[in-house]
Amino acid sequence: MDLIRIVVADDHPLYREGVTRSLAESGRFSIVGEAASGPEAEALIARERPDVALLDISMPGGGIETLRRVMAAGQPPKIAMLTVSEEDSDVMQALKAGALGYILKGVGARELVGIVADLAEGRTYVAPSLAMKVLAAMNAPRAPKAATPLDDLTKREEDILRRVAEGKSNKEVARELDLQEKTVKHYMTAILQKLHARNRTEAALIAREGWPERKS
Repeated sequence: MDLIRIVVADDHPLYREGVTRSLAESGRFSIVGEAASGPEAEALIARERPDVALLDISMPGGGIETLRRVMAAGQPPKIAMLTVSEEDSDVMQALKAGALGYILKGVGARELVGIVADLAEGRTYVAPSLAMKVLAAMNAPRAPKAATPLDDLTKREEDILRRVAEGKSNKEVARELDLQEKTVKHYMTAILQKLHARNRTEAALIAREGWPERKS
């Protein structure tokens, strides 16, 4: 039986190593590459042509943005997001962008093996705790198309950008939102990509124009 070829992308080495070890020890998978960022994952996928890729949403370069680029490049593998985020907007963005799976990081090793094997066969998976919310969102009346890129931000990204627009540093934002400074930096990378902004100053200006109630 041919082994299922896997790429795992996550910027936390210990977690990434745990995932790859669990999959490899099952005897059903071959880990053909590991990445710590979106660009690394994209290059690995293009070179190795795996059967399945597992992408962390909050890694540098943004997991969902990486997913979109890989899908656009043609002949993509089966892709699942492996994440701690339970935000509805992240789930829907991932599924709309072409992800077959949305796996929460609390999943056990044995369950993960089964999920990834199913993904390789083309079956979909959404974490059970999120499945009902996804169905409700899919059945809800279609909302008008976002008028500005700001409307594409998740709630967490909006919370961060509003504070950046107020002139706060990543460290100050992290303290207010009880996050690690590294995590705020990762979110800012995704925010800049969504707003097509070159830097945080430009993003802050876009925010102040788009959210006039926050102007001083």
